Amino acid sequence: MNISTPLNATRRGFLAGTGALVVSFAIPAVAQEGEVATPATPAPQNPDLPGSLAETPSLDAWIRIDANGKVTVFTGKVELGQGTKTALRQIAAEELEMDPASIELITADTGQTPNEGYTAGSQTIQNSGTAIRHASAEVREIMIRQASEKLGIPAEDLRAENGRIVASDGRTLGYGEIVADDLLHVDATGNVPLKSPDSYHAIGKPFARVDIPAKVTGGAAFVQDLRPEGMLHARLVRPPTYTARLVEIDEDAITSMPGVVTLVRDGDFLAVIAEQEFQAITAMRAAYATAKWDEKENLPDQNDIPAFLESAVSETGSVASVGAESVSGARTLQAQFTRPYQMHGSIGPSAAIALFENDAMTVWTHTQGVYPDRDALAEMLDLPPEKVRCIHVEGSGCYGHNGADDAAADAALIAKWLPGKPIRVQWTREQEHLWEPYGAGMLTRVSATLDDSGKIVDWRYDLWSNSHSTRPGSAGSLMAARLMGRHFQLEPAKLQISPSGNGDRNAIPLYDIPNQRVNWHFVPDMPVRVSALRGLGAYCNIFSLESFMDELAEAAETDPVEFRLRHMTDPRARTVIETAAEKFGWSDDPLPQGRGRGFAFAQYKNHAAYLAIALEAAVDRETGIVKISHVACAVDCGEAVAPDAIINQTEGGIIQSMSWTLYEAVQFDRTRIQSPDWSAYPIARFSAIPDSIEVAVVDNPGTPYLGVAEAAQGPTGAAIGNAFRHATGKRIHDLPFTRERVKTVLGV
Repeated sequence: MNISTPLNATRRGFLAGTGALVVSFAIPAVAQEGEVATPATPAPQNPDLPGSLAETPSLDAWIRIDANGKVTVFTGKVELGQGTKTALRQIAAEELEMDPASIELITADTGQTPNEGYTAGSQTIQNSGTAIRHASAEVREIMIRQASEKLGIPAEDLRAENGRIVASDGRTLGYGEIVADDLLHVDATGNVPLKSPDSYHAIGKPFARVDIPAKVTGGAAFVQDLRPEGMLHARLVRPPTYTARLVEIDEDAITSMPGVVTLVRDGDFLAVIAEQEFQAITAMRAAYATAKWDEKENLPDQNDIPAFLESAVSETGSVASVGAESVSGARTLQAQFTRPYQMHGSIGPSAAIALFENDAMTVWTHTQGVYPDRDALAEMLDLPPEKVRCIHVEGSGCYGHNGADDAAADAALIAKWLPGKPIRVQWTREQEHLWEPYGAGMLTRVSATLDDSGKIVDWRYDLWSNSHSTRPGSAGSLMAARLMGRHFQLEPAKLQISPSGNGDRNAIPLYDIPNQRVNWHFVPDMPVRVSALRGLGAYCNIFSLESFMDELAEAAETDPVEFRLRHMTDPRARTVIETAAEKFGWSDDPLPQGRGRGFAFAQYKNHAAYLAIALEAAVDRETGIVKISHVACAVDCGEAVAPDAIINQTEGGIIQSMSWTLYEAVQFDRTRIQSPDWSAYPIARFSAIPDSIEVAVVDNPGTPYLGVAEAAQGPTGAAIGNAFRHATGKRIHDLPFTRERVKTVLGV
């Protein structure tokens, strides 16, 4: 059960979520939906069903109706601030003919909800929303058929309205009066027609976000806010480096401190537990001061990551191979781009609460995958998976595999030492920065040949990168398991090329280019800890491809927007390109010195949302500061369920990508990470936010949902790079565009 526990909650109320499950549907035990397909991903039970219904076809896994008419909808996806809790209600309400506010939504909980793997890849509305919509439509038709039998009226003379079935003669039956035991315990058929867009009352309409009130009023909005009665506070004492080993710690000195309950040591895993939070913090600081570690120099030279990546390749995979092997033309251009290791940079450091009681573990966590996390925790704790329950509670910061799963593991490992007590683990800012998995560094090289007419006739693209996901599923993905005496090992990374992409996501240009070769030079081991950061490889790949498209446009003496349209036949892609250019007021009119325009386009994963963006930037040569002023973009994510949420997600993606592009890079020496706080890892401040951001939602009613949350990251970075080039005549190939790098490129 999801919980919104107030700060003065009782222990009884807090633990209510661990009670018996009263619904009858069966939840698959192993299914996982990762960033890429793996052997562990089960085949769909019915691959012809839409969205996540393919893996979980039973209607009562998605919709429950009580005898009093209360409707509860279940999703295996989580709220990450993207508006999921509101949009999924809208989708269900549309087909059930109800008010969205009257529907209760239960998000990811291994005790109640379908297994939809990770909330990742902008797939919540695409997969879960599609499943909920089709399930809701079938439930509506079941209600009508049952009412037809009860009222003795043909089904065609009945309609659903406000949670009731209404007959042409005025008689009505509420859903609660119709529902019976196991009525919905049937598999979906996928054959019930959906409502037509001209009859919508919920989809595409404005509704207040249900997750916002607690966030703006100081309520218990996040897992960090939960304070159950009887809770103990735990703080970690992490090693100074990934491979450091604990040599010595004065345990008696720590455990004798005021309020300290115990010190947990398991191999190199070390934590202090106290009655009050500041007592735990004080004990943690004392433990850091007295602990002695054996650490070694094992990181490469940060200033030569491209050389490291090229030297560490284990195999090369072909992502695309189309057309002729060699092509001649009028002119060939080449370029190289790099991306550093980058953080999720969660504003709220990771936290979790765990309770071990009656030989079962319950964990409240802001993980993005409750089922994969459950399986990893079960392996780490040597418990059967059915004895571990993971309940999602929002966290203040996410966007991929940050410290959430590790905090859950920390809390669970400690809770097993102290049965019957809720254990709260709260990371520090330094721990979040030093121990979260980073977005992987990348090296890319691209070359292309133009013919005499200025069209691209040949394209070669090579990328060097690790796998971008080491998410849970096995214990070795959890830092607690890797530090404990048993020392679980991370599973070896494997090269996996799939339609969704990983490091190779968006490595294939969507443009019409007859001859293409795209290769992924796979690096199995990264020098720092890496995993999924929003967009995976798409951010760097789109930055590289779209920056290079501007170079080709310049060589072809063609406007960058026109050059893209020249190579694009996809009508939806052309629409967003043209819409963004029109909304921005794109032209070749001269700008004041030091100011430039930039444009970029991509379809996320080449099969999700289309997004084009235009922006204006000012470059200060003396300070090296790049300031983005006006931004305009257009996005097509299929049918627009919640236009305001689409705009919010796009605006957020633009700002996040701007921060990545202008500021963010993890620093390290040959031994340690050197970015423990915001001063050593700067992000965009409010003063850097563009003066205006305009988002045009290109709605396509009745078309499939495409997902939108990660569509803006790649195009934004490229548009900034292209605006810098337009403003200065120079190209920055290495992210980020720090003040120092800008001045170096400009020769200041």
